Amino acid sequence: MASTRVIGIDPGLTRCGVGVVDVAPDRTATLVHVGVVRSAVDAPVAERLRAIGAGIRSALETYDPAVLAVERVFAQHNLQTVMGTAQASGVALMLAAEHGIPAAMHTPSEVKAAITGYGNADKAQVQHMVARVLRLDEPPKPADAADAVAIALCHAWRGGGGPGTGMGGAASADGATTPAQRAWVEAEKRARRAGARR
Repeated sequence: MASTRVIGIDPGLTRCGVGVVDVAPDRTATLVHVGVVRSAVDAPVAERLRAIGAGIRSALETYDPAVLAVERVFAQHNLQTVMGTAQASGVALMLAAEHGIPAAMHTPSEVKAAITGYGNADKAQVQHMVARVLRLDEPPKPADAADAVAIALCHAWRGGGGPGTGMGGAASADGATTPAQRAWVEAEKRARRAGARR
């Protein structure tokens, strides 16, 4: 069975990580692309979002993934950082819809658990495992890029390989899926059933 191409997005307004991987049904993965989209910190927010969007759109058009995964925004002490992350995440989700592919969000703890088996793993542990899984001499750099790859791997391994890939039965590191993931799978099934009736 063919591998599934997943694009992972580590959202940020200054640096937005982008990672593309091909993941086989046996969970082996190959790195396709890794990079960071940047925007000028002194530019208006609208221009910064345009720059981030242009970078993500370029990756979607170049690598044609089957599904997009983005880190779910979570509470932080720095409200400005949360706002920028949320805005960049929204741009990524919108571009997935424009590109006609499903999108999903995963929390940092979900990503850590999927990659290392431990939901409280630190960044260094996650990056080490990303390099090991992809058979790289060292983790992708900068850290935003490695995080984006980890998000893509998490999505594929947690059963989010995309419609018709045969990866839907994959379980998370703790053997379960989140309510959001179950809802996403059900929505995909309903969409396929509706399409079959047309």
